[in-house]
Amino acid sequence: MSHLDDVLAYLDAHRTEARERLFQWLKIESISTDPAYKSECVKAAEWLKAELASLGVSAEVAPTDGHPVVLGSIEGRAKKHALFYGHYDVQPVDPLNLWESQPFDPQLVTLDDGRHVICARGAADDKGQVMTFVEACRAWKAVTGSLPIGVTFMIEGEEEDGSKHLPDFLKSHRDRLRADVALVCDTSMWDQATPQITTGLRGMVYEEVTIKAAIRDLHSGLYGGGAQNPIRVLTKILGDLHDAEGRVTLHGFYEGVPETPKQVLDQWASLGLTSESFLKPIGLSEPAGEKGRMLIEMVQSRPACDVNGIVGGYTGIGAKTVIAAEASAKVSFRLVGDQDPTKIRDAFHAHVRARLPKDCTVDFISHKGSPAITLPFDMPDLVAAKSALHDEWGVDAVTLGSGGSIPIVGDFKKILGLDTLLIGFGLDDDRIHSPNEKYDVRSFEKGARSWARVLAAFSE
Repeated sequence: MSHLDDVLAYLDAHRTEARERLFQWLKIESISTDPAYKSECVKAAEWLKAELASLGVSAEVAPTDGHPVVLGSIEGRAKKHALFYGHYDVQPVDPLNLWESQPFDPQLVTLDDGRHVICARGAADDKGQVMTFVEACRAWKAVTGSLPIGVTFMIEGEEEDGSKHLPDFLKSHRDRLRADVALVCDTSMWDQATPQITTGLRGMVYEEVTIKAAIRDLHSGLYGGGAQNPIRVLTKILGDLHDAEGRVTLHGFYEGVPETPKQVLDQWASLGLTSESFLKPIGLSEPAGEKGRMLIEMVQSRPACDVNGIVGGYTGIGAKTVIAAEASAKVSFRLVGDQDPTKIRDAFHAHVRARLPKDCTVDFISHKGSPAITLPFDMPDLVAAKSALHDEWGVDAVTLGSGGSIPIVGDFKKILGLDTLLIGFGLDDDRIHSPNEKYDVRSFEKGARSWARVLAAFSE
């Protein structure tokens, strides 16, 4: 017998208490990047541990070499078991003078369009999102005495600082983190009325390259035309990274890049992501990616290469006629499908060296790379979650990749062997990482109802 209707009714009847619990957590100043707030991070972890314990979760505040992880588990009626991940740490609040209320004094605010929102640092990223799942579990436990499936909670305190200690934590706690699927609630909806499941994350290769020539900067009047110019060499190399069709020219770059099924492309086309809606607000008008591809493909399901910074020579005020001794650039590659980060890095190094003239040398700094993550479109858990979200929101959930990278999802796959469903209820105007961060009350309440439905669907 399904108790879902009773669980949903419980959530509706206890909205105020749920919001008050979230407000308590939001008052804790758990800024992970500032050592001055270390005790506040511990306080936030202890608060969540107590909340989980009140649900019957066997929870602890587990130490790391940085901020602790809240780790706990509870069995469910079905054999299926999920690992739920989130984070309790938040971004710094600067600049404080731009906040309309105190960052850690949560306020219920009505926007000009009539929406009710919760304003506070961490409201959307990620305390409010985590609590949607916790409240769904609370409702199931209150109504039925147990959860539909087993759940392990792993809520970390260093996501805003790069999750640098979490991979080692996964390795050392591998046995306690065994599950059938990982769940993450730290993403957004397509729009205010349409839920979204993120089915892919682009991977990353990040390189720094420095080209050197003369032993010192040179007077361009004395040496111009005769001496090699590293800036000219570097810009030519960078310019050669793309062809006239917008494709990346590295050898073997497109190996492992899949073609998206037509029915999925048709769904994406129906979403209406246009240059007018996506590029015009940032002062642009024309897509700059591969010709023949939709804009929505360019930014989330196709690989990309961008120069993120370039430095060389004199950049101060006024004129200084020099030929620089060296020039540097930072270059990133976003990967999809089965592209191999190591092969992409090697291909970039080969691309540079093949274009390096005599009298020039090159140095590289290679940062950690991560492969792309892609879920099968027919994955049973994905199908079940889509159905549950449709039942709550009354429209089909958009299944879409994300143009960004979330390294921990790759670690879940590599270390724990888990696929991850990313289901979040944030909105584009939540101002995460910025002053006046907010989370829509509707997102919070319907997010909890959505998770209650997803847990029921997984148990079936």
